[in-house]
Amino acid sequence: MTGESIPDPFAGHPDWALDPPRPIVPTPATMVGQLRGKRAIVGLPGLGWRSDLRTDEKVVQGSRTYIPVMSEGEWYRAEAEQTEVFAPLVPVERVWIEELGVTGASTPSNDLTSRLVSLDEPPRRTPVAALDADALTGRRVIRLLDDGGEQRDLRAVTELHTNSEGDICARVSEELEWYRWGWSGRTPKTLEVAVHLLWVE
Repeated sequence: MTGESIPDPFAGHPDWALDPPRPIVPTPATMVGQLRGKRAIVGLPGLGWRSDLRTDEKVVQGSRTYIPVMSEGEWYRAEAEQTEVFAPLVPVERVWIEELGVTGASTPSNDLTSRLVSLDEPPRRTPVAALDADALTGRRVIRLLDDGGEQRDLRAVTELHTNSEGDICARVSEELEWYRWGWSGRTPKTLEVAVHLLWVE
């Protein structure tokens, strides 16, 4: 040891040439066309929100419009096994659909004031680089592709670690595989993703 400081190759992420992934922008379901299989958030302004849900198409009963909403795990199971699942009908005005916004330059801040949100609608969610996230396992993640595209509907199955070649990475699985692991016990197929290509959704 010479006492010299070793530069952090990830400091400020200067070597990351790819743009960060797009943020999630909750949009009122009344403004969205096709709803089958969309990620949803339900709740009441001023009260709170619940996510990790999926929707089916709108249902009209009398003069009211409802949206069938189910847990994401149930939706995946119904799709994979072609079975019917119970989906409570939620009034359309209490449902927001997760849509992708435009990539911005903003980064998450630990400053309390900048983290405050309005309770009038679900908050926008800006992706966080895996290197900056406090934990990964079980969380929704995004894999950046070499062509600038994004692969979503993934879950992290490990934390960051060093692989046999000395690269920092994490393993991820497709969400269907992640949920199937829960209902069937079948270990998911996973993919190793380099840390600079991985973001927490």
